[in-house]
Amino acid sequence: MRLRLTALFLMLLMSAASAAPAPQQVDIPLSSGILHAQLFKPEGEGPFPTVIALHGCGGLGSHSEPVLPRYRDWAMRLLKTGNAVLWPDSYGSRELGPQCRVKEMHVSARRERVIDIAASRAWLMKQSWVARDRVSLIGWANGASALLWAVRPQVATARDPGPDFRAAIAFYPDCRISAGLGWSTRVPTLVLIGANDDVSSPPACRQMVEGAHGRSALARIVVYPGAYHDFDRANTQLHAAGGSNDAAAPEHGHLGTDAEARAESQKDVAHWLTR
Repeated sequence: MRLRLTALFLMLLMSAASAAPAPQQVDIPLSSGILHAQLFKPEGEGPFPTVIALHGCGGLGSHSEPVLPRYRDWAMRLLKTGNAVLWPDSYGSRELGPQCRVKEMHVSARRERVIDIAASRAWLMKQSWVARDRVSLIGWANGASALLWAVRPQVATARDPGPDFRAAIAFYPDCRISAGLGWSTRVPTLVLIGANDDVSSPPACRQMVEGAHGRSALARIVVYPGAYHDFDRANTQLHAAGGSNDAAAPEHGHLGTDAEARAESQKDVAHWLTR
């Protein structure tokens, strides 16, 4: 009986995986090479609202899959609401693995990843299926930190021809540098973080957002009570990152799913993108 149930479970998993649309790899020109990206696009000609989604320090994919399950989950949710999703692979494009525990970063959130964001936006502006006035940003951890740099008024993208980003959503970024530099945004920006996040800093993110009031585009923060880093990642038991040898995990702090915060963040994302 147990063997039959196991076989049925595996068949259901395989069926679900085959039903999920496969991403298409696209190549985006950079001044120093090619930025590989994975594209999830609804069926039809569009134009579609589009999200540029930014992976964390663990990277976008693995040897066996171009987009990790945690990011594919978000891609499927965004697809269901009619969004196309473009995932630039900032590390794989430069033949790098996870950068969570690397002492000397070869790809900086403040420089190379902002360049990747600008290149992704420029590529999207040339695609006929894109609703050019409805391109938004979502980032996680290191990708969210890059997002915070990319939406600052000083960034060159703000002076490029064509519509700017419609909205930006940052999941648990490291706000400490931005808070100290007097961060502001030219794009409506939402920061989502767990109150117990001991990888990033909820107080720094609150200080950063509150400090931008009155001299910035709309900026909001949601702090989910009791939630830790990676709260939106499904089926992840709360654990200490420092207790593992996982190169795709931070060196310190705790990671794990918070079912309530995960559900609330999904609603908050949907609302922010359609407001």
